[in-house]
Amino acid sequence: MAFPIHRPRRLRRTEPLRRLVRETHIAPAQLVLPLFVRGGTNVRRPIDAMPGVAQTSVDEMLRDAERAATHGVGGVLLFGIPEHKDATGTEAWADDGPVQRAVRALKRDLPDLVVITDVCLCEYTDHGHCGVLANGDVDNDATLELVAREAVSHARAGADIVAPSDMMDGRVAAIRRALDADGRAHTPILSYAAKYASVFYGPFREAAESTPRSGDRRGYQMDPSNAREALHEVALDLDEGADAVMVKPAGPYLDVIARVRRATRVPLAAYQVSGEFAMIHAAAERGWLDGDRAMMESLTAIRRAGADIIITYFAIDAAARLR
Repeated sequence: MAFPIHRPRRLRRTEPLRRLVRETHIAPAQLVLPLFVRGGTNVRRPIDAMPGVAQTSVDEMLRDAERAATHGVGGVLLFGIPEHKDATGTEAWADDGPVQRAVRALKRDLPDLVVITDVCLCEYTDHGHCGVLANGDVDNDATLELVAREAVSHARAGADIVAPSDMMDGRVAAIRRALDADGRAHTPILSYAAKYASVFYGPFREAAESTPRSGDRRGYQMDPSNAREALHEVALDLDEGADAVMVKPAGPYLDVIARVRRATRVPLAAYQVSGEFAMIHAAAERGWLDGDRAMMESLTAIRRAGADIIITYFAIDAAARLR
């Protein structure tokens, strides 16, 4: 009987051997924790569909951010829930808005933690869309000035990176011009370049209180069937001045992450969204899979596909296992 000459199993036999030849590695510093900030003090409102995730006041947000920093997490991504909403989302650029106050607190107490701010109007508008409406449709060009104002407001508060997620055409260029005109040429832009109109955002709508009152976002977010279009969107945003780009969601779009990685040399982020997080938790709670292993396998897949930065609600738990 002929025995195989090549035996790949030799290097899989023990954990030390597997660790030695492992191709894909994740470091806590590559993880970013999303946080949802609102007004008040001592506020912590759990999100039913996202175990362990809550809307918090700034003081409580600092507790979560400190835990993240202690575990070596690289940064946080801030979303704001305002006290009042209107048709144009004016609280998005208010100096005393939840994100602005959170940024100042973070840079005061945790100066080495990278602070990224989500730049979009959907949490701030009374209709829930990512821009201003005209005849029931989102007016792309009228929205550009407003998201630019929001980005400048975040940068003035001290944000390390601004991250536009609205998917308006031309918004990166508008934000770059506004930042430069305000003396913020050093502020980088992480563009949600390939953001899909995904069902996996479901739990986030509760967390950010941003469900559209009518219609949906398929008129400006990308069709899940398209991959070549993602490369086009990325190229446009880089031409407009984006310093880094993002694919969102992550898990269902590993092929898109890989394509963008091959096509670009800039830092690439991927957002493991609320639905991905909730599915793993739900299956683990029912005993259908090992939650910790599923968490790490999902993050490894995103990293293996080519993401340099992973935005995930698992950031603290994953970082604790990695250290």
